[in-house]
Amino acid sequence: MADLDAFRAETRAWLEANCPPEMRKPIEDEEDVYWGGRNARFKNDAQKAWFEACRDKGYTVPAWPKEYGGAGLSPAEAKVLREEMARINARPPLNSFGIWMLGPALLKFGTEGQKQRFLNEIARGEIRWCQGYSEPGSGSDLVSLQTFGEDKGDHWTVNGQKIWTSYADKADWIFCLVRTDKANKYQGITFMLFDMASKGVTTKPILLISGNSPFCETFFDDVDVPKSYGEDIPAQVGEVNRGWDVAKYLLGHEREMISATGGGDRATSLGAVASRNGALDPVLRAELALFDVDALAFTAMSEKFLDEVKVGRGHPAQPNMMKYAGTELNKTRHELLMAAGGSAALEWDSEESAGGKSARNWLRTKANSIEGGTSEVMLGVIAKRILELPGA
Repeated sequence: MADLDAFRAETRAWLEANCPPEMRKPIEDEEDVYWGGRNARFKNDAQKAWFEACRDKGYTVPAWPKEYGGAGLSPAEAKVLREEMARINARPPLNSFGIWMLGPALLKFGTEGQKQRFLNEIARGEIRWCQGYSEPGSGSDLVSLQTFGEDKGDHWTVNGQKIWTSYADKADWIFCLVRTDKANKYQGITFMLFDMASKGVTTKPILLISGNSPFCETFFDDVDVPKSYGEDIPAQVGEVNRGWDVAKYLLGHEREMISATGGGDRATSLGAVASRNGALDPVLRAELALFDVDALAFTAMSEKFLDEVKVGRGHPAQPNMMKYAGTELNKTRHELLMAAGGSAALEWDSEESAGGKSARNWLRTKANSIEGGTSEVMLGVIAKRILELPGA
């Protein structure tokens, strides 16, 4: 405990010295979020300074080993860092599907060469990844995917289509599920890594009802994927035709990422945020207070699950619980904000409403119960794996 107390004091001092005041304000728009990558641009000097300080300290991925760009923090130290960043409402220095999804998969299944190259690039913000999972007709039933990679000796030739590929039009590389054996549904999928600038890769944005969208359709037309990017750096993660093992592991981290949106800005109660525009109806105030209690309970549940995972006692279906609960919380959060905003929250275009921010965010949450596995699928897994209820 004495060591942790000392670490907390050191961390608090470091954050005070290195986190600019601008990086302690709530995120207002897409430019407030830094994703890294070869085409990345900083919004301002404060964002650049905060990212570079965390990168040099290993705090973009604090729990990763130092040899892969992290800080090598213990689970307890990483928790202290999260708490201290939350205390000052510090923004994440780097957002990345590489950090949230691919990185954990590489740490578990990757070769040493893959870890040395890709994990360090992710930690330094030098590469931006997108996820090639869902296909038209292969969403919840992901193993029915049809994108096919034909073995050409020293490379694969990939043909097919992915859908709902978040930020595919901005990504540098993709981690992609490709069928490499048509005879075996589960043991015929390979988890591949390749450059989005490869010849034959095209993307098309998908517009949602909110008027905004990170989603794209992604097309592969005779895309040649080399089988190796150098010594001990194969294009596939894990074994050929065993990519479903990697995919399932990664899905758990994706669902944890989606669930994390549930409580919103936990540094400030939703009631306090909603009250900024004036007095609220007593019934609505009660609903806002109930949400704040539920958000705190969700945070406690998340911390409990993380602690259980660290000591090897985590249940494989816990990410499904977090994903479902986080989804429902996030939808409720934005419904309450819309209610608190009254008719003004329905405005769509004016500068006063920040281009209809409240309404567009509310509409965006409708996709939460579909992406990363539908709520119906999550409830089915919970019923079967945790409650051990009989099948229909």
